[in-house]
Amino acid sequence: MKPLSREEHATFPGGGTATPPTDFAVIGGGYRAGFFLRVAQALPHLFRVCGVVARREENRAAVEAEWGVPAYPTLAALLDEAAPDFAVVSVSGGAAPGVIADAASHGLPVLTETPPAPDLAGLLSLYRLVEDGARIQVAEQYHLEPLLSTQIAVARSGRLGSVTEAFASVCHGYHGVSVLRRLLGIGFENAEVTAHEFRSRMQAGPDRSGDPQEDRLIDEAHVSARLDFGGRLGVFDFTTDQYRSWIRSPHVLVRGDRGELRDTHLRYVEDFRTPMRSEIRRIGAGQAGNHEGLFLRGLVEGGNWLYRNPFLPARLADDELSVAALLRGMADYVHGGPEVYSLAEACQDQYLALTIQQSMESGESIRTKTQPWAAT
Repeated sequence: MKPLSREEHATFPGGGTATPPTDFAVIGGGYRAGFFLRVAQALPHLFRVCGVVARREENRAAVEAEWGVPAYPTLAALLDEAAPDFAVVSVSGGAAPGVIADAASHGLPVLTETPPAPDLAGLLSLYRLVEDGARIQVAEQYHLEPLLSTQIAVARSGRLGSVTEAFASVCHGYHGVSVLRRLLGIGFENAEVTAHEFRSRMQAGPDRSGDPQEDRLIDEAHVSARLDFGGRLGVFDFTTDQYRSWIRSPHVLVRGDRGELRDTHLRYVEDFRTPMRSEIRRIGAGQAGNHEGLFLRGLVEGGNWLYRNPFLPARLADDELSVAALLRGMADYVHGGPEVYSLAEACQDQYLALTIQQSMESGESIRTKTQPWAAT
């Protein structure tokens, strides 16, 4: 019997012995590191964390107590006892370039959290590592979330005709830019960027620690930016606290010359006399009368499955499903597969996000310039 591919293995919980779990290390013991640890814990037939590097002793103790994996003060100490296939770098943006360079110096492929560097100089420095042979991928996950990946697939399917406009209010900064570029089919083209910020007050919602404990207002910063790529327009929009807010909702709008996608509603013409309407719907388990477990099965539109969850029946949120997809992609990449999300792509996202910030602060439109990573 032919062994399962890594992708096929992911669809069979338990996995047998067809493909051994991929070992990876995590550098960083903070909040975002927990996402990678949680996914590995939920999918032990696919992933195994061989160790965590955390500088502070109390963080190492917390990691070992909560996740049951060994923690080390340095990467060198971890590599004395383990041989990971790659390292996940999950540290602050300012610390990331140095940590990435250290991991690369040990010959480790790296999957680094976003942003890979806080400024243009740092991005250029990291890209020189790639030019010298370092294997660096970036954990840009939003385009892999079930709904967003489905919306991007619809935008690129041709049913909307030639897509010329996209509006994304789903995630901040470089994440939002990444989504916009994919909705529009933009690579490394330059843009005229015009950004503004409007401040007001809004009701506070939940935070990382849970539901609000008091009735209070917070300062809301609403950032809006137009990215004119010449014939294609992207509009970035995001507000403070939007990720968890109960009163600020995510929104995606894509327009082409033959149709429009507005969140989950699709309008297009089959021919010039035949208008069509359809809707993207979630198919899940664990709701009333269903005893399969609690998980997303997939998303459908019309009679077509546009997204099938390859990690069911693991109980993972949409954001965690996207992290699982990154880890699976990275496992394939280190064994000769395609790139997951290249450093060049992530550098372009961050460069455009930095330009949005610069335009917002200066009050002027700014024209981007072609950067060295565009050559890829």
